[in-house]
Amino acid sequence: ISICRDLPNIEVITFSVNGISDLEPLNQCQNLSELYLRKNNIASLNELFYLKNLPRLRVLWLSENPCCGSDPHRYRMTVLRNLPSLQKLDNQAVTEEELSQALVDGEEITAPPPRRSVENGCPESTESSAAESTTETESELLNFSLEETNKIREELGMRPVPRDKFSSFSPRETDCNRKKRNNVLNAILLLMKELDAEGLEIVQQTVGRRLQAFRKKELQEE
Repeated sequence: ISICRDLPNIEVITFSVNGISDLEPLNQCQNLSELYLRKNNIASLNELFYLKNLPRLRVLWLSENPCCGSDPHRYRMTVLRNLPSLQKLDNQAVTEEELSQALVDGEEITAPPPRRSVENGCPESTESSAAESTTETESELLNFSLEETNKIREELGMRPVPRDKFSSFSPRETDCNRKKRNNVLNAILLLMKELDAEGLEIVQQTVGRRLQAFRKKELQEE
């Protein structure tokens, strides 16, 4: 979802079933009119804070997220109080009566949800995240990262990284770097759709030069 920071003119976003928990990257998408976020990990309705200044947002699908809670009426009223320009919420049309009732029954959101502190772009470990990672040992994480890295290097025509060189990275750091790389790759692939033939040729030439530089560096290190 972080790619949305670089897409201020996007009009329709479909991110259903994507494990998304943070809507902050959307607050600059001033042309956004439809947003589909069904079945994600949005824990707090305070995330709506980032959508309140999107003037063209008319359709929002937020159901089946933890933030919906156990009280459907309170959930819907809170969403409509903070996003009164919506015409459809969770595939159900918004009525004038609901908008009026939302001023009474809905909760006004005035601040974003608190964030965990971050270091170098990777969230710090918490007890909950530690509990979730108990199914994978540090050794398993390292083996997975090493295997993935060497697979990519093989596809690029490069030699695999020996384990003794790779082990200097901590599993958490490697996992964080992998997520950053995947975000960059997703952004590049999405933006490439906007390029014409001439633009794609420039990208191809640039990638070719970068690969040659990497291979030259590898040969020097060996």
